[in-house]
Amino acid sequence: MEIVETLGKAGVIPVIVIDREADAVPLARALVAGGLPVLEVTFRTEAAASAIAAIRREVPEAVVGAGTLLTPKMVADAKAAGAVFGVAPGFDPVVVEAAKASGLPFCPGIATASELSQALTAGAKMVKFFPAEAAGGVKMIKNLLGAFRFTGVKFMPTGGISAENLPTYLAVPEIVCCGGTWVVPKDALKAGDFDRIRALAAEAAALVKDLRP
Repeated sequence: MEIVETLGKAGVIPVIVIDREADAVPLARALVAGGLPVLEVTFRTEAAASAIAAIRREVPEAVVGAGTLLTPKMVADAKAAGAVFGVAPGFDPVVVEAAKASGLPFCPGIATASELSQALTAGAKMVKFFPAEAAGGVKMIKNLLGAFRFTGVKFMPTGGISAENLPTYLAVPEIVCCGGTWVVPKDALKAGDFDRIRALAAEAAALVKDLRP
């Protein structure tokens, strides 16, 4: 699987924190039904690996990846659970190498020119720009592209992205997609309000279609 192409088709990647494994399948079904089939389940909870495994087993139309991969063990656990891509908030060459060795397509995080340079040297084709808004948003990405566009690098900004500022990000050709936490509000997930989540996913998918027909 080509990570850039897969994420690019989606436009918005829901960034999900799952505390209860029981929420994983209905959540994935709601997102897929809303038009967002590519999901990032973050490794911030003990339920992450089992949630990914459950989604892979029960929702085959979902493309599920693992986020917040900070150590080689997390990479191994994500791969074993069935994640088809990995994402990290920062750049750690040890984690990048672990992902490469395991065959897990991987998107490391960067926030500076130095980190971007190191990520490219390590073989990254796409980077997560995080925390996007706090690190300078679209303006910062455009400035980085001034020096790095010739490399062909692609970006997945995450952090502070919303339906309101999404158009500004997706207007930049090198921004393949954006990570979106707003699609899965914590209160909606806690309450099991999957109808609301499906509606938010549908709104995001429609916005992407309008921006990139």
